[in-house]
Formats: sequence, C-alpha cells, structure tokens
Amino acid sequence: MSQTNTTAALTAEEVMRARQSVRQYKRDVVIPQETLNEILELAAAAPSSWNLQQWRFLVVQEQAQKDFLLPIAYGQKQVSDASAVIVVLGDLQAQITGREIFEGAAAAGHMPQEVADTMIKQIEGAYAFEQVARDEANKNAGLASMQLMLAAKAKGYDTVPMGGFDKEKLVEALKIPSRFIPVMMIALGEAATPARPSGRLPLSKLVINESF
Repeated sequence: MSQTNTTAALTAEEVMRARQSVRQYKRDVVIPQETLNEILELAAAAPSSWNLQQWRFLVVQEQAQKDFLLPIAYGQKQVSDASAVIVVLGDLQAQITGREIFEGAAAAGHMPQEVADTMIKQIEGAYAFEQVARDEANKNAGLASMQLMLAAKAKGYDTVPMGGFDKEKLVEALKIPSRFIPVMMIALGEAATPARPSGRLPLSKLVINESF
C-alpha cells in the first residue's frame, strides 16, 4: 500500500526536537520513491572531510530482502516492518573519489591545477594509513546518517539507527565490496507506536567551557 505522509512543515529546531528512535513500524507502508530520493539527497548534503563524501546508502525495500536481513540484525523486528532499511556504508578508498572531484574541479576552472594537485597529494598521503581511512569512513558516514534521520523526520517519517547487527554476515549477504564497511543500519518508515521517552543529560554535565 502506497502512502504519502502529509505533515505540516517543521522548523529545523522542531525537527531536531521531534526526532526520536522508533522501533515499531507500520508494515506495508511504501514511501514514494520521489520522497525517499529527497531524503537521501538531503542526507548526502552533509559535510565531509575534504568533501570526499565517504558514505554510500544501500537501500533495502523489498519485503523478502528485509526478512532476509532480520536474523543478521539479531531479530530486531523493525528491520522487517519498516518501509526501508538504509545500510550506511563508509568508504575506505575515498581518495579515489578525491582525485575525481579535484581533477574535475580543475578541469572546470573552479580551482587552479596546482591547488587540485596539492589537495590530491594531501588526501592520498592521509589515506595511505589504514586507520585514517577507517576513522574517516566512520566519522563522515555518521554525519550523513544523522542528516538522513533529520531529513526523514522533516518529511514526516521516523527512523532508528542500529549498530546491533552481524557485520560480517551483512557484508556477505549483500555482497558489499571490501572498499566499503557497514557503519550502521537505519530503519525508516511510519511509527506504529510512539518512541519511548528518553532522558537527556543537562548541559551542566555536557558542556565544558574553555578547558577542563
């Protein structure tokens, strides 16, 4: 059954306050492809180191495929019930994208060739270290994931980020190339029941002014 969520437009502040992790979803709700694309486009507008956009979104919508992922996610029912499961991947070889981006920018006249060459050299030098590549993949995919969840809420849909899944089995099941690592899964759909209330620490416990 196809359904479009029609909710009043929320301000950025309202979206951030309204977003909560929902774990129970209405089954058989289909998010219009245009809306899903808008959510993903907004997520992809997230900032990233060197503008390398170290994320990829593996989108699972077919019911049989979601059910296939259920045991990999240790039986978390939202994987099967939600409209879509977005597997957010981090790119371990984003230096390849860097060369493409900066060579393209130089060719288009957006920056001098020597600046592009310097940026490419800097990126490739950093990505020679495996730990840097892994840290950047996780960090930047995390930025895109948060933006995806906020974009979904702005469009009237709910989400929950999931780190509890068997990464090795997921890689095998979805034939994920070694270039990419699963960072998180995000269930996306219409809430069947509201999210459980969750407390937040006061700023007095979170904010350190100037120095410890």
